[in-house]
Amino acid sequence: VALALALQSRVSQVLHVDIHPGAMIGRGVLLDHATGVVIGETAVVGDNVSLLHHVSLGGSGTGSGIRHPTVGHGVLLGAGASLLGPVVVGAGSKVGAGSVVVSDLPSHSVAVGVPARVVKRNICSEPCGDMDQCYDFLPDYQI
Repeated sequence: VALALALQSRVSQVLHVDIHPGAMIGRGVLLDHATGVVIGETAVVGDNVSLLHHVSLGGSGTGSGIRHPTVGHGVLLGAGASLLGPVVVGAGSKVGAGSVVVSDLPSHSVAVGVPARVVKRNICSEPCGDMDQCYDFLPDYQI
């Protein structure tokens, strides 16, 4: 345990990424630009999840038990998204940049805002695969 804490401390200091050694992280997780990512002790991150920079999976309280979010498989968490407390983000969902999630989100949905609200349901693709935060969601966007 001491070695894990020492490694975590050094990684946090050098890379500005703070992942608690007790967090459960799935396979194929992408920390895109990683800077500022925080993942708490009781957080669970599913397989093939994409987290953009400054994403926080933060806790609530100091008691025992689950205090951090559970993120399902294939989720895309936009830049600066904050998931606070023991919320559950269903598989295949998108959370928009800068959104604050304080309640559970259903699978295959898109949520944005402060606090985050579901604005679209039953999305078919796996958002972490195409990394598109706008397609078929924002009307008539152009780059």
